Amino acid sequence: MIDRDAAPAPSLWRHGDFLKLWTGQTVSELGSVVTRTAVPLVALLVLGAGPTEMALIVVAGSLAVLLVGFFAGAWVDRLPRKPLLVASDTLRAALLVSIPVAYAAGVLRIEQLYLVTFLEGCLGVLFDAAYPAYVPSLIGIERVVDGNSKLATSSSLAEIGGPGLAGALVQVFSAPFAILIDAVSFAFSAVSLVLIRAPEPPRPPRTTTSAMRGEIIEGLRTVRQHPVLMPIAMRSVVAHVAGSFYGVLYVIYLIDDLHLPPLVLGIVISAGGVGSLVGSLFASRVIRVLGLGPALIWTAAGAAALGILTPLAQGPILLATAMVLIPQLFGDGLQTIEGVAELSLIQGLSPDRVLGRVNATLEVFSHGVAYPIGALSAAALAGVIGVRGGIAVGWAGMALSILFLVLSPLPGLRTIPVEPARQGS
Repeated sequence: MIDRDAAPAPSLWRHGDFLKLWTGQTVSELGSVVTRTAVPLVALLVLGAGPTEMALIVVAGSLAVLLVGFFAGAWVDRLPRKPLLVASDTLRAALLVSIPVAYAAGVLRIEQLYLVTFLEGCLGVLFDAAYPAYVPSLIGIERVVDGNSKLATSSSLAEIGGPGLAGALVQVFSAPFAILIDAVSFAFSAVSLVLIRAPEPPRPPRTTTSAMRGEIIEGLRTVRQHPVLMPIAMRSVVAHVAGSFYGVLYVIYLIDDLHLPPLVLGIVISAGGVGSLVGSLFASRVIRVLGLGPALIWTAAGAAALGILTPLAQGPILLATAMVLIPQLFGDGLQTIEGVAELSLIQGLSPDRVLGRVNATLEVFSHGVAYPIGALSAAALAGVIGVRGGIAVGWAGMALSILFLVLSPLPGLRTIPVEPARQGS
């Protein structure tokens, strides 16, 4: 177990290579938030998309995860991880430039958004499998809670500034040109990774000559047979089916049902970033007090309790805004602590030699399978019970998914059993 009496290690803020990683990710996350805001606006305002087209954009990204995810995990466990991160960022930067170029040439179509979303998703799943596997090798498994908390701060800062920046860029330059910011941010992230001096530990030699299919199956088996990773995976699947209802319907709900102006929409979304920032600053402390498992469960439950306000929002704009802002502000803070605890558990409980495949397995089932199923269901169900009804179904699914955690060993798991988890690394 982690030795609580050991002398504290120097702050990660004094770790030069971690600071390079953190800075690059902060800029990259900011750009990604801009694109996450700008792409739907390109679809809605430039190409006249409706719920079905919005759902297909989500599906395009999820299809990339489904088709590439398992292979990405196997590559991450075979190859040095840092070069994969640099290549992913560089190629994504080049890919996103095509949207403003096509718009400037007057040939931008919704099909191009689908294609760019798909290809960017393929590169993103490779990055997302390699990144959580690279962090422990850079700072040590005993510091992942602290590192993940600081990296969550990076994401939170982007959530605060990103929507407002996206709105301003869309207002001034149009939505397609706002996406250039993300391309630049990916390039910046790639450079920051190249500048990291610490050599990455060599990948352990493969002890078998099994085909990639066998390695993928090993990753699946690791998750399926683990008493903690499996409930986390099951909960993630249900939560992502439900969460995709928000991904497809949330902007439509705030604009069309609650009649919030675009400026207020940006403020509401930015409030989530403020909450996430506060959550990231307190994540390590909360996890230390409650323990990893209880912190994961209680913060998820708290976020769900606040989330009921979103489908209930109504009345004058001021009241409706307050009802959707509170779950963003406080609920996102709780979800950030939940995310830090979950990621730290995954990193600590997975042997290093299969960590990439574990990350990819969880990603495939959550974003590759669950998210598109939910997105298509959201588009269909919204036509029957309305957008508000779809948001309510999404909230209920996310709340019920917490039962997988409650009925697992997580309530009694306070720390990461470092040594057993790293066997086979």
